[in-house]
Order: sequence, then C-alpha cells, then structure tokens
Amino acid sequence: MARLQDKVVVITGGASGIGKASVALFAKEGAKVVFGDVKAADGRAFEAEMTGTGHAVRFVETDVSKEADVKRLIDTAVEAFGRLDVLYNNAGGATGKDGKVTDMPLDEFWRTISVDLFGTFLGCRFAIPHMEKTGGGSIINTTSIRALTGTAGADAYSSAKGGIIALTQALAMQWHTSGIRVNAIGPGMVLTERVKSILDPETNPIAKKSLMGPMEPDDIAYLALYLASDESKRITGAIYPAESGASAH
Repeated sequence: MARLQDKVVVITGGASGIGKASVALFAKEGAKVVFGDVKAADGRAFEAEMTGTGHAVRFVETDVSKEADVKRLIDTAVEAFGRLDVLYNNAGGATGKDGKVTDMPLDEFWRTISVDLFGTFLGCRFAIPHMEKTGGGSIINTTSIRALTGTAGADAYSSAKGGIIALTQALAMQWHTSGIRVNAIGPGMVLTERVKSILDPETNPIAKKSLMGPMEPDDIAYLALYLASDESKRITGAIYPAESGASAH
C-alpha cells in the first residue's frame, strides 16, 4: 500500500520548489492533496498536470498571510474530501530587502513575519479543529538553518523561523492528547529554481558549509513524507535539520 493512501493533505506554497515536489510525491503515495500558492497561473497549470495523470489534486489561490485565504484553503480540503489528515506549512521565504536588524526596512520585517510565522500560525489555527474531529493528524512546519545556527544577513527571516520552532514545540505539547503530531523541518540551502536565480552555490556561505552539497527539493519532500505518514506516529515536537550537515560546524 502507498505510504499516504487516502490521507487528505494540505500543502502551502505548492506551485514551485519544495512545495511542488511534495505535492507530486504525496499524490504518488496515495494522498488526496489540496495545495495553495499566491502564483495562481502556476498553481492552475500544476493542478491540470497532476489531475491529467489521475491524481486527486486541487489548487486554491492562497496568500498565507491572509486569514480568509488560509481558512478557505483548509475548508476546501475538508469539503472536497471529508477530512484533514496532514497540514504541511511549506510557504515562506525572504527577499533581497532582508538584512541586518539595524538596516532593513521595517516593512520587510513585518512582511516576513506575516508570511512565514503568521502564515504557519493560521494554518495550524484552522487545521487543528478538523484534525481533532477525526482523532488526530500530522502538522509539518518549515523552519530554517537560520533558526538552528547563527547565520548573518537575514534577521527578519531568522526571527520568523525561530518563532516557528517555538510554535511547533508549544503545539506539540498542547495537542498530543488529541492525537495531533507537530514537527518541523529546517532546510539549509535547497536548489529550487528561485534559489538558483538569486544565490550562487559556489559562493554562498551556507552552501559552502553543506557537507554533502546543497539539498534538492525532493530531499526535503521525502523527509516531509515520513512525517506525514504513520511511520512517524510517535514523533512530535521534533525539529529536523535538513541542511546537509551545514549546522554541524
């Protein structure tokens, strides 16, 4: 049997990068996947690609910083498939405006917090009641190497991703009695199309510290698959570095 057979999954940021790799992998493993993204054209094209190969995949245009959008995403999954088993809060990211706390524009700090931390908060807020009704589920949050070890140059992103670690552990403590597991993945440099367009793996300090080379989107998707599956049924409150050993030195 497939590892996620008949599980209902919501993935944010699913139109590209790690999210897209996860949508494809989870669907291949038998899940019914509803994914959100702000990139509507890319999302609809990927939905058509996946449904064209027989997978139960739906796209909902979603800005995770907006309460109504996240609620609609979660509600769409429950209305379409009757339940919610897995939430993968994957959406997030920094921009070139991020930097030192003394220099960055204040609106960049709040933009990053609203997408990365508040978006994760909203996903959990709306997913947990549905998981409670059906006896549990798995929530997978996305933190970063920048929250796991000191790195310079993205203080807004580091703040948001550090908050996600604290939120993950707090929710794991509160909801285990409802059968809900909450864990987080902390990627390092992942060679998504976006990252390759803005960073040079030959000179980036995190890439240089990656002992086995930068990660690929599928590397993260397979770790998320484990956390989504029943194979990790007693894993909760854990923070998984997925950064090719970059935080080991």
